[in-house]
Amino acid sequence: MAFELGTKHALSASEVESYLAAAVDVCSAAGRVILPHFRRPISVENKADGGGYDPVTVADKEAEATIRAELRNRFPSHGFFGEEHGHERGDGLTWVIDPIDGTRAFMTGMLHWGVLLALFDGAEPVLGVMHQPFTEEFFCGAAGKAEYRRHGERRSLRVRPCTNLSDALLASTGPQYLASGFERERFDALRAQVRMTRFGGDCYLYCLVAMGLLDLVVEAGLKPYDVQALIPIVRGAGGVITAWDGGDPTMGGRVIAAGDARVHGAALRVLAADQRPESP
Repeated sequence: MAFELGTKHALSASEVESYLAAAVDVCSAAGRVILPHFRRPISVENKADGGGYDPVTVADKEAEATIRAELRNRFPSHGFFGEEHGHERGDGLTWVIDPIDGTRAFMTGMLHWGVLLALFDGAEPVLGVMHQPFTEEFFCGAAGKAEYRRHGERRSLRVRPCTNLSDALLASTGPQYLASGFERERFDALRAQVRMTRFGGDCYLYCLVAMGLLDLVVEAGLKPYDVQALIPIVRGAGGVITAWDGGDPTMGGRVIAAGDARVHGAALRVLAADQRPESP
C-alpha cells in the first residue's frame, strides 16, 4: 500500500512526549552510525534514472537501518516510511525517516545536513526532530512547541516578525530543484521582491526560520520524508508552513515556510499566481 493521508490516530499529550523522547534517542543512535563516515573517503551511488543525480552513501543506508531497528524494538506495531528502505505499514502510526537530509552536503564535508525523523498519525506529523550529529544540535517540535537542544542547553524556538517582502530573507536549497519553468518563474518573481536570497541548506533552512534567523523558505519537489519532521518545528516556533497554494504540505511537493503569517501571505500571492500542476 502506498504511503498516503488517511485516518487520524489520536494520541494523548503524554504519548506524544514519550514518542518525542524516543525520537531524540534514536536520532542520536543514527548520528553515532553516521559520524565515522563524515569527512572520510566514501563511495557514492547514484539512485537517479535518466541522467539525473540522486546520491546515496553507506551512511544513509546504515543510519536508516539503525533508526528502524531501534524503533521496531520499542514500538513493534508502528509503521515506517523512509527514503532508503521504503514503506512498511503499521497500526496507524508511521515513523517517517530521512537518514541524511542533505547527502550532497554530507559527502562534500559541509555541515548543512541532518537526520530527520517524524511521527505521522495518519493525517499529519505530530512530532519532528532534526539532529545534526557533528555540531551535536537537536531541533525538536511537538504539541505546539519547538525547542533547540545542544549539550546541556535547552531553549524555546521562536520565529521573528517580518511584515513586508521587501524586508524578508529568503532561502532555498538550490534553483536546480525548481524543476519546471513555472516554478523558476514564480520563485524568481518572489526573489525580486525580497531583501536577500541564499541558496543551500536543506533541512537547516526550516530550523533557521524557527530560530528567527530567516523569514522564508521556498522549495519544490519535496518528498514526505524531506518535510514532515520540519513541519512541527516551524509551527511549534510560531511559523507557518504550507504548500504553494496554501494547502497541506504533509506529503511534500511545493512547500513554503515563513516565520510571519503576513509575509507568508504576501509570498503566497506571488507563488500561487497562475498555479499549475506539479511536474511528475
